[in-house]
Amino acid sequence: MTETATLTRKADFPGLVTDSGEVWHYLDTAASAQKPQAVVAAMANALGRDYATVHRGVYGRSAQMTLGYEAARRRVAQFIGAQTEEEIVFVRGATEAINLVAATWGMTRIGEGDRIVLSQLEHHSNIVPWQMLAERTGAEIEVCPLTADGRIDLGALEAMLTPRTKMVALAHVSNVLGSVLEARQAADLAHSVGAKILLDGCQAAPRMALDMAALDCDFYAFSGHKLYGPTGIGVLWAREELLETMPPYQGGGAMIDKVAFGGTTYAPPPQRFEAGTPMITEAIALHAAIDYVDALGPDRLFEHEAGLARQLRDELRKLNAVTLFGPDESAGIVSFALDGVHPHDLGTILDEENVAIRAGHHCAQPLMEQLGVPATARASFGLYSDESDIDALLRGIERTRRIFG
Repeated sequence: MTETATLTRKADFPGLVTDSGEVWHYLDTAASAQKPQAVVAAMANALGRDYATVHRGVYGRSAQMTLGYEAARRRVAQFIGAQTEEEIVFVRGATEAINLVAATWGMTRIGEGDRIVLSQLEHHSNIVPWQMLAERTGAEIEVCPLTADGRIDLGALEAMLTPRTKMVALAHVSNVLGSVLEARQAADLAHSVGAKILLDGCQAAPRMALDMAALDCDFYAFSGHKLYGPTGIGVLWAREELLETMPPYQGGGAMIDKVAFGGTTYAPPPQRFEAGTPMITEAIALHAAIDYVDALGPDRLFEHEAGLARQLRDELRKLNAVTLFGPDESAGIVSFALDGVHPHDLGTILDEENVAIRAGHHCAQPLMEQLGVPATARASFGLYSDESDIDALLRGIERTRRIFG
């Protein structure tokens, strides 16, 4: 498979080898991606020879680090098609990004009797912040159902929307099923009743070309560690005019204009939402991760991973004991169940074969209830995945079937 051989660069990823020097078949990229050496080096240099604080020092290294930190913000803006770098807020991860929107925009724009629409397949991080907001404001949570093959049902969404709907918050790509939202259509539906739309882009950003103007959403959130970057950093993109109206999320250094006991004034966005010492080294390493991914081409990544998912589904269909979940065409994520074997047991046996999958509810318990299972096994591909990983997984499944009879 020429495309697979060309795209994957396993040697760039030091984590894809076991302690004994064997190949580690990592199929849990949807949880967190392995890091290329370029990212490891960028992080090490930022922590070591280049380190200084930002936005404060007048000495040369601080100035250079500040330039690097803000260059990372510009790089993110370019990568996702933002209009300006002022629309990019650095946060600890997508979870904080969604909480920030709920606690600032939500608290000032959503009141008693207003409606917040989520879907059945959302990650807990795109459920709980809105539940907390609803508890505080008296708003109501409505849940959009799924189609038979596990996609967000936009026909049902359209029927649910009313002028009382203030926020629609949906996953761009499901972290369990790999199903891809028709995001622009969802945005058009939300805007037709005057609602805003937030997209959870954690699974989309690492494997799809993004363009905020084309998506026409209002808020977009994703995490750095799923995008082959470090943990501890994520991105909230929001329309500049929305950020301007949102109050601060946290108080402290860096987000202020002037502090006095008689009153404090705040910095403009995005600094208004970045209290305290920022994620300096993480931002620089995220820059390196984006450069790495962008050089390969996000559209190629999607086709590569979707092709592997398609191949795995075809192989699993040959096994009568396997139940597949989600659509036939997915974004590099395959969830399944092996009859008579708990996913945790499968994951344990696969680990003995140097194969790493995810087993559990994947922070999507309402979806598990909808699927009628307590948990699933999930294989998720990355840019470093290839057919050898599928072969290793299938061998491990066959061994598991023999063990369990």
